[in-house]
Amino acid sequence: MLLTRRNLMQTALTLGAMHAFPGLTWAQARPLVFATFTGSWEEAHKAVLVPAFRKAAGNANIVLDPMLSVDQIAKVNAAKSNPPIDVMLHDPGPALQAIAQDLVEPYPVEQSAYYKDLIPAAQVPMGPAPFFQVVGITYNPETVKTPPTSWADLWKPEFKGRVGITNLNSTLGTGFMVELAKMHGGSESNIDPAFKAIEALRPSLAAVAANPGQLATLFQQGQIDISPGNFNAIQILKARGVPVEFVIPKEGAIAFKTTIHIVKNSPNKELAFKLIEAALSPEVQATLMEEPYLIVPTNTKVAIKGELAKTLAKDHAEIAKKFVFQDWGKINEQRAAWIERFNREIRV
Repeated sequence: MLLTRRNLMQTALTLGAMHAFPGLTWAQARPLVFATFTGSWEEAHKAVLVPAFRKAAGNANIVLDPMLSVDQIAKVNAAKSNPPIDVMLHDPGPALQAIAQDLVEPYPVEQSAYYKDLIPAAQVPMGPAPFFQVVGITYNPETVKTPPTSWADLWKPEFKGRVGITNLNSTLGTGFMVELAKMHGGSESNIDPAFKAIEALRPSLAAVAANPGQLATLFQQGQIDISPGNFNAIQILKARGVPVEFVIPKEGAIAFKTTIHIVKNSPNKELAFKLIEAALSPEVQATLMEEPYLIVPTNTKVAIKGELAKTLAKDHAEIAKKFVFQDWGKINEQRAAWIERFNREIRV
């Protein structure tokens, strides 16, 4: 195994616990391992969620291991009987894969103090959704004088050579293609119309990014003026002084549930439950709703305010009306084939 600073710190914590309690096994002694997402997600969880968890769990040790969902699934699959991760965080497509591969356990809903307070879409028995990610249209207000109002605006001739999109490896990219398909008579099961639409968009494409982070970099570098974009990522760019704005298209913003799961065979199930409870709590969600994180809460006890209320929705009832929740069960059935086709056909 390649030794990293995180590996060494985790090993030191584990050895210390085993020395203090000689009867403990390696698995029992190690700290809780939470596989969060990279970037702003890790920053938010380190600053807000981890302190709340440690307060509720008697100052228990926890290690954040940031990685993509696909890497989380591969890592747990490689050691199912003694998984190196206790809690996983997933977008809807990978979450269904983790459930189908029997990698996660049902959430103990009856023991939860907060599950009943989540909006219905967030009440997922195999792993509740403490947050939403919201995708709409991102644009540079210094170069785009008339704010866009529809996904169709990306095809306007004035944006020739200035449009950015992501490939279908990202949840954002797949979700955008599904919405394009719906606009042209397709569905979650048929995105052929979206491929035709993207072919027509080709002259306007400046870049096909590998992930939303690369899209953010393109805005920073002034290489694109308009794209599908993640609300949270855009707010972070704005805070850094990048000229960028976010709007909800008239077709509706795409909403992705970000679900959190207890890994099957975890030796730290009780601590895993406490971490997830902290993530569902109104205190943590209210803090993460504030700048600079601006994460959409799912606990109905949290009143939506600030930039979220201004840009996205004034309350949870409006979220249900304005956000588009896609059927990822159907999407997953063909997503691998769509990714292969997109990578083969759509190039800049």
